Amino acid sequence: MFAKKQTNMEMEIVEQTKIIPYILVRYINPENGEIKLNLPENIRKIVLVASGSSYHCARFAVDLLEKFSGIESRAIYSSEFLLKSVIPHDENTLYIFITQSGETSDTIKAAEKVKSSTSLSTLCITNNEKSTIWNLCDYKVACFAGKENGIAATKSFTSQMLCLILISLKLVENIHGQGATKAYKDSLIHLPIILEKALAARKKIKDLAKVLAKEKNIIITADGISYSLAKEAALKTKETSYKNISAAILGEFMHGHVAVLNNKSALLYIAVDKISERSIYNLNKIKSDYNPKLIIIGPSDTQLKPDWNISIDCENEIQQMFADVLICQQLALEIALKLRRNVDHPKGLHKIVTDNA
Repeated sequence: MFAKKQTNMEMEIVEQTKIIPYILVRYINPENGEIKLNLPENIRKIVLVASGSSYHCARFAVDLLEKFSGIESRAIYSSEFLLKSVIPHDENTLYIFITQSGETSDTIKAAEKVKSSTSLSTLCITNNEKSTIWNLCDYKVACFAGKENGIAATKSFTSQMLCLILISLKLVENIHGQGATKAYKDSLIHLPIILEKALAARKKIKDLAKVLAKEKNIIITADGISYSLAKEAALKTKETSYKNISAAILGEFMHGHVAVLNNKSALLYIAVDKISERSIYNLNKIKSDYNPKLIIIGPSDTQLKPDWNISIDCENEIQQMFADVLICQQLALEIALKLRRNVDHPKGLHKIVTDNA
């Protein structure tokens, strides 16, 4: 019997175990640990502009940049940026534009708007070194994901994540020296092992997908930096299974939105670090009041009693982010396959596909 043909989405999820170490080799000097990125000096504010999955990367980077470097940061959708009559133009502001293809129309127009109305520095993160955005921006970071055929961004998402982490660490080094980032850089070297462990959880993910494929209502919640991962997980599942799934910050979800749980639902919580006492209280209250199926992706807590918990042991929150993303990507894939969706050709969706130069 012939093996069942893999989808592009599945192959690209697996391919991340090779792309991540390649990026690390390209951008971290093995001899002295220096991060080989060219960034402007004296940056005091960062504005990240992107759409779709790239926006979720931008949203993730805001918390990361502020935590690591202390630099004020914000993320905005490309389409919303174009509607603004006044854009941030403070001195020493860096604009970062993120687009897998380098040809995302709204993002290009946003970059052109900045270039035409300010003298501020611009940087792009893209998978296409021959693209419009690459030629437009002052500073450039290639994410080396290679051609991505799947409609749902998988390997390009984690590649952009890693590039943003390296940018964050480089900014810290510019201020405090290389010693300030050594522990994080050392943990990055172990990322391929973490990704392999996440892929090895496939059986448990498939079993959970069987359950979630039957649910009409799924809410994905998180706190802090995990919120961007929740939004990405919801988007991946919407794109591939057509389910109406929402993502919310858990604390905000408790303000009225929680009423949707009066309908039979599943609630998924994404954690990348120790779950706060407030979140534990909210999750337990939700379970007591509405009794949805409770799923935790990432480290759980003994005070919680989830119906499902899928987690990979990690050294720090950066490793956990990548583990959670791969788990959620596989979960979206498996839910769609259970529903017999064509994950590589979702109805009505199209993608610009480029080769990495």
